[in-house]
Amino acid sequence: MTIYFYNESEQPYGGFSNFSPHGFELDGLWWPTSEHYFQAQKFVGTHHTEEIRIAKTPADAARMGRERSRPLRQDWEEVKEEVMERGLLCKFQTHPELGQILLSTGDELIVENAPQDYYWGCGEDGSGKNRLGEILMKVRTRLRNS
Repeated sequence: MTIYFYNESEQPYGGFSNFSPHGFELDGLWWPTSEHYFQAQKFVGTHHTEEIRIAKTPADAARMGRERSRPLRQDWEEVKEEVMERGLLCKFQTHPELGQILLSTGDELIVENAPQDYYWGCGEDGSGKNRLGEILMKVRTRLRNS
């Protein structure tokens, strides 16, 4: 069986979404969602980081993080998956109930069913890289082994 998720309100896997309301503390700051954390990391060392961290909603944080008027850090392409894994690991460690849901998926394939996203999700036709699902499976293994 394959585990599909996308929307933060879908049960039981809505918590896998970066928009889910599961905040955590990382790098000495409180992040309302993993989306806030991920988007802000694109601009570490600038005022944009804080602007995104305090964005009202994860959708606002995502929009702000995608604004190319902001100066994207030069190593972003090299570090973005590591940043995603770090934030997600912290999120699932901070919220044990979410960690249990993730662990309950056993060894099943986890897929972000995002039709518009061919990098983080599976894309409209299923040919996407599903990097978010892959990272969640890495986090699952790390939780299982901890």
